[in-house]
Amino acid sequence: MTTTHHPIAIVGAGLGGLTLARVLHVHGIPANVFEADPSAASRTQGGQLDIHEDDGQRALADAGLTDAFRAIIHEGAEALRVLDQDGKLLHDEPDDGLAQRPEVLRGDLRGILLDSLPQRTVQWGRKVSAVRSLGDGRHELTFTDGTTVTSGLLVGADGAWSKVRPLVSDATPRYIGTTFIDTYLHDADRKHRAAAEAVGVGAMYALTPGKGIVAHREAGDVLHTYVQLSRPADWIAGIDFTDASAATARVAAEFDGWAPELRALITDGETTPVARMIHTLPDGHRWDREPGVTLLGDAAHLMPPSGDGANLAMFDGAELAKAIAAHGDDLEAALTAYEAALFARTEPFYADAHEILDLCLGDRAPFGLIDLFNGVPQGGGGTREQG
Repeated sequence: MTTTHHPIAIVGAGLGGLTLARVLHVHGIPANVFEADPSAASRTQGGQLDIHEDDGQRALADAGLTDAFRAIIHEGAEALRVLDQDGKLLHDEPDDGLAQRPEVLRGDLRGILLDSLPQRTVQWGRKVSAVRSLGDGRHELTFTDGTTVTSGLLVGADGAWSKVRPLVSDATPRYIGTTFIDTYLHDADRKHRAAAEAVGVGAMYALTPGKGIVAHREAGDVLHTYVQLSRPADWIAGIDFTDASAATARVAAEFDGWAPELRALITDGETTPVARMIHTLPDGHRWDREPGVTLLGDAAHLMPPSGDGANLAMFDGAELAKAIAAHGDDLEAALTAYEAALFARTEPFYADAHEILDLCLGDRAPFGLIDLFNGVPQGGGGTREQG
């Protein structure tokens, strides 16, 4: 069997890996992306993202996709409100129309990146089963179908459970004791009027210490709910999420006594609830330079969700591509410069992410989060909102 060699092999067709491939393409540098999913449409791509001026939007500008990005913005979705568990409004912040952090669906954003790449850049159905070093900066990828490829540069853009990360780091993600559970309501204004009114036109936060309900209004009259629970791993493992009705009932029971319009975001869910246990890498995760391989996005700096993850991943991809283009044939110089900047850039975000989670589910919830929205200085300098 012939093994194909790829000068640049990117594992993972998420936002970070695709941004890397696109910005390389803008600079005339070919790359291939290997993705486990069988196709671009094989699964949903998650919810709505707020795209920040100083990283996500800069990366899209480097990719030449600003106009395409502007075309998929969900207008008005920057509005946010905070309710108490009885449905009382505690904080209301309308969309100011400045679009400093416009909201887009992750799937739409991924779509414009995919459409911007040459055909066959992304190879679908290529799930990595093993990676090994061949020396001299070359690596071999083995896929679950038994085929192999080699690389001149290998980039792990493959998320929390990266197959590439062990080449440079022995760090593994740890569960932080919090799980988000996704549910959806469709045709919300007609079928779920009370819940839709509670959520409003943007994001809604109903939080207490240890548990909360967060919902976003997405394009197409969809309400996407993230139930947040601080629970041990064995509690989550005790719920059979393949049994939608039983899982929904078990999660909803944690919110007995809450306002009916808030509980309806769980009980009226029209999709099987999906549990996403939140993991993190060690704060300030970094590694020693390893020839011919590097990481970006969650593979490099997995942290609790704070609205920064997708933005950082895209910015990583753009910065890595620009470093490769700037250093010509000196790949190691490019990777050294990229990683030095990456480590310094991302380290402060760990503290922000932990602080945002504490504001949502810690002892001060929800009033610490309201203080953040009102611009009250926080200990770690947290970001404006959770996305």
